Amino acid sequence: MELKEKLLNSHLAFEEQSDVNEVVQTQRINSLKVFQEKGFPTKKIEAWKYTSLSSLIKKDYVLFPKNDTQVEFKKIKKYFLPDIETFKIVFINGIYSPFLSDTTHDGLDVCLLSAAFNQSKYNEIIKKYFNKSVIKDESLASLNTAYAREGAYIFIPKNMVSEKPIEIMHFSTGEQKTLWLQPRNLIIVEKNSQVQIIERHQSLVDHDVVTNSVTEIYAHNDALVDYYKIQNDLDSASLIDNTYIDQEKNSHVSVHTFSFGGNLVRNNLNYLHKGEHIMSTLKGLTILKDKQHIDHNTLVNHSKPNCESHQDYKGIFSDQSKGVFNGKIFVHKTAQKTNAFQQSNNILIDDKATINSKPQLEIFADDVKCSHGCTIGQLNEETLFYLRSRGIPRKEAKALLTYAFANNILQSVQINVLKKRINEQIAEKLGVDLGFDL
Repeated sequence: MELKEKLLNSHLAFEEQSDVNEVVQTQRINSLKVFQEKGFPTKKIEAWKYTSLSSLIKKDYVLFPKNDTQVEFKKIKKYFLPDIETFKIVFINGIYSPFLSDTTHDGLDVCLLSAAFNQSKYNEIIKKYFNKSVIKDESLASLNTAYAREGAYIFIPKNMVSEKPIEIMHFSTGEQKTLWLQPRNLIIVEKNSQVQIIERHQSLVDHDVVTNSVTEIYAHNDALVDYYKIQNDLDSASLIDNTYIDQEKNSHVSVHTFSFGGNLVRNNLNYLHKGEHIMSTLKGLTILKDKQHIDHNTLVNHSKPNCESHQDYKGIFSDQSKGVFNGKIFVHKTAQKTNAFQQSNNILIDDKATINSKPQLEIFADDVKCSHGCTIGQLNEETLFYLRSRGIPRKEAKALLTYAFANNILQSVQINVLKKRINEQIAEKLGVDLGFDL
């Protein structure tokens, strides 16, 4: 049975074992129809021109994993932020782990989406926000909605700063040789509130796992959201990440994406402006090797005047790894005084590594400041020679130049222990000891 057919045929059984309110059920059914019509995206679609899912969707995945898997904290401790307290929402094979999590309802909600689906006190919030920002004709996001049941639910009320960062952690254990996961996150940050969030998907052993994730973020007036995606999975794991961000007046939402591992990773990052004086920040750092594949697909939809967006993506590709950057800035006629910047810079370490970059601007307003650019090249041999003439071995010299190339992405990371951890991961990927910390 083909995967599409299996997903369509399994939905009735999924609905029977999932107790949700009528609003969610209706959204699920309508979204399944979209997926039924469109199916999995192919390379015939312009946005998927350089990324094929054919090798992934040929396998027979387990859709409903067992819910009795236990994992000791010592086995996953290294994946959490060290030395600081955090709220934690932890899932094992798509199932919530209360023993590994640290949630709260004390002033703010850091808990499960399934709880919000099932409890009447959340009905109005779910009705107002759930699936409202998702682009309705995107088949994989629609598939996630059709199977939406579990994930993180975060609600920060007015005038509140979350006292601790929030970690959303998804682990797969390999008990199922093939596994298809579909987590769903709903994050609402009300007026004049702030939150920092770290999200990670991690396999503990080699096995074929595909995660089709959707996250909706709603930032109200004067809200500040600082979001970090850590993608450093095993070569057997693939991730399709769909993130939709809805911003209102004076809000600032920053998303940093660090892509260091995985078989195939596709990041769909979509911003929609709904007020003036909004700031949107999109930063990404990619370091890949072997035959790993990364595809960054971004959209900033400037629909209101006096707003800014800043995109800065850097990629470092070695061996036969492949990168794609498809970034789009759309400026509506009403979005006067827009200030939008987009840059994609890439280094190819080896001749067989490839990058396809397509920065795009669509501007219908006449009083704007917009720019975009792309560079693809190799390390400067003259600079390498200079470093080597000062006694630095070639491998370390290349690492230092590569680190300098990536450093400005790290500079805007606001969580110091996270910045240090990422610095260590960069050194590990480069295979050297840089000899300094941040």
